[in-house]
Amino acid sequence: MCTSHAHEQGEAAQAGAGRRGFLRATALLGAAATASVALPATAEATSGSNWRPDPDSRRFTLAVMPDTQYLFDGPSIDKAPVEASLRYLLEHGRDENIVFLSHLGDLTQNGTKAEVTAISEAFGLLDRRGVGYSVLAGNHDVKSSTTDQRGASPYLDAFGPERFRGRKTFGGASPDGYNTFHLFRAGGREWMVLALDWRLSAQGYAWAADVLARHPKTPVILTTHELVVEDDALSAYGQQLWERLIEDHDQIFLTLNGHYWPAGRATRKNAAGHDVHLHLTNYQNRYFGGAAMIRLYRFDLDRNVIDVETVSPWILGRAAKGLNELERQEIKLSGDADRFTVDLDFAERFSGFDPVPARAARPASAMLVPGTAAYWRFESPASGGTVRDLSGRGNDLTVVSVGGGSLGWSFDHHPDQPGHGSLEFQGYKSPLRGAYLRTVDGAPLNSATFARGYTIEAFYRLPADWDPAHHAWSGLVSRTGTGGAAGKTADDPDEPLATLSLSNDREPQWAMRPLNQEGIATNWGQETPLETWWHLAVVNDGRHTTLYVEGCPVVRNPKATAVGITSVGLPWLLGGYEYGGTIDQILHGRLGDVRIVERALPVTSFMNH
Repeated sequence: MCTSHAHEQGEAAQAGAGRRGFLRATALLGAAATASVALPATAEATSGSNWRPDPDSRRFTLAVMPDTQYLFDGPSIDKAPVEASLRYLLEHGRDENIVFLSHLGDLTQNGTKAEVTAISEAFGLLDRRGVGYSVLAGNHDVKSSTTDQRGASPYLDAFGPERFRGRKTFGGASPDGYNTFHLFRAGGREWMVLALDWRLSAQGYAWAADVLARHPKTPVILTTHELVVEDDALSAYGQQLWERLIEDHDQIFLTLNGHYWPAGRATRKNAAGHDVHLHLTNYQNRYFGGAAMIRLYRFDLDRNVIDVETVSPWILGRAAKGLNELERQEIKLSGDADRFTVDLDFAERFSGFDPVPARAARPASAMLVPGTAAYWRFESPASGGTVRDLSGRGNDLTVVSVGGGSLGWSFDHHPDQPGHGSLEFQGYKSPLRGAYLRTVDGAPLNSATFARGYTIEAFYRLPADWDPAHHAWSGLVSRTGTGGAAGKTADDPDEPLATLSLSNDREPQWAMRPLNQEGIATNWGQETPLETWWHLAVVNDGRHTTLYVEGCPVVRNPKATAVGITSVGLPWLLGGYEYGGTIDQILHGRLGDVRIVERALPVTSFMNH
C-alpha cells in the first residue's frame, strides 16, 4: 500500500489476480528459466553473513520440506538433494525473505543412527548460519507403534531440544522432547510453528494446548507427519488431531503434513467459524525419492494471499549438465496441487484472537492544515438540514431533497478516516430521487479558483446493490455552473465546471475546466470494488493534476498543464451532479470526511495518513 495506515480491507480489494509477478522465476518448478539457476557447490560457498530475514516486510516465505526417507535408507544414503535444497534456502534467503523452514517428518527410512547422523550432518548447513527451522518425527524415524512418550531414540539424540537451545526462534519443547514450538517475527508480528510428533499422547495434547494458551495472540502453523490423507479427507489420526486440538484453537490457521501421497488439500471450519487450511505435501513417490523438493509458502500481507510453489533445487542445479528423462519430467511438474494460491484476509482471520485495534478518531482541529478552505465530517446526522464547515471559513452545507429523498447516517467509516461517521446517500436515476448537499449562497468556496493549486479529498463506500443502470456518474464532490456559462464551449458545454464522479465501472474520475484552457481536463482511476471504503485525493500543484486512490497515484493522470478551476460563482455539491445546470444524478453510497485545501498536499498529509 501507498499509505502507512492503509487497511487490509482496502488492500484486499485492490489486489488483482494477476499480481503473481513477484514470484521469482528461478523458483518456479516447470518454468524453462529454472534451468540456469545457480546453486552454491559447497557449504563454504554460503558461509557469508548470518541468516537475517526482514521481520517487518509484509512479504515473507516459509519453506517446507516433506518426507526425505528414501534418501537415507540403510546403505543407500545420498545427502546431495537435501543439501542442495538447504543451500538454495541460504542462497535465496534474502530475496525470498525466508523466515523459517519446517521438515514434516520421515527424515529417514529406518531411524537408524547412521541414517539420522547423515541427515543431521546435512542440516548442519543451517546450524552454521543460525537459520530457524523445525523437524519432527515421522513413523519411519521412530518405532511407529509408539507415542511421544517412547523415550530415547537416535532421532531424539540428533534432533532433540538440545540441538535448538539458544537459537532465537526456539520457543521450547515438551518434557519428552518430541514436540517443539518455534517463534519467528515476520510482517511486523510474531508467528508460531507448532511441530508435533507422529503420535501425540495425552501428555502431548496437554502440552500443545498449554503452549497455545501461553501465546494467545500468536497465529499458528501446525506441522505434523500425518493429518490430511487426500483432497478433502483426513486420516483417522488426523480427525483425532482436529477434534482434540485444532478445532477449538482459532489460532491454528494452517496445518502442514506429509506421510501420504499425492499432494492434496482440505479446508475445515473450526469452532469459531473460521477456515483452517490443511495441506498434504509429499513427493517421495516421485523420481529420486522426491529429490528433497521444497514447498515455498510466500505470504503477502498486502495482497492477503499465500502463494505456494514447489521446487527441486537439486534437479535445477543439475540442469546445466543436462537432465535425464525422469528429471525432465519432474522439472515440468506444475499441477494445481503443487502450485496454487490461498486467499486469506489475515486481519479478519486473526480477529477472533488478535483483533486489529480500531484507529481512534482525530479531532477536527488536527485536519485544519494551512490553506484549508473547507472541511466537512459527519459524526452525527445533519442537524436542521445543515452541515457546518469545520474550517471556520463559512462554507456550510444545506440538504437538498429531490423526489422526497432524504439522507441517512451511519457510524460506518473508512478505518483511517479522522471522523467516525458517514452520510448515507440514497440516489436513484429514473425517476430521479434522493438528497444531496450544496454550499450556501455566498460561501467563499463558490468563487475560489485555486490558481496556485489545490487538494480535494473524500472517503466513500458503495453498497452491494449499486447498479450502473441507476447509479453511475454520480458526483462525490462537484462544482456547479457549466462550461457554456463560463464561456468555455470546447467539449460538452453542458458539463459542470468540475466533478469528482464515479463512472459506470465505478472508476473515480476528476473532470474539470482549468483556467488556462477551453476544454475539459480528465484524470481517471481504476475500478473500485463495492462494499469497501476508499480514499480519493485530487492534487494540483499549480501546473499539473494527480489523482490518488488510497494514497497511490493512478496511471491515467494527464501531462498537460492545468491551472486552477474555472468558476462562475455557483455552489459546490456533495453527493450530487448537475448537467446543463440541472441536478442529473445523486450518489448511492456512503460519504465520509471531505476536505478542500488551497494548495497541493503531499501524500503524507492526506487525511488517511
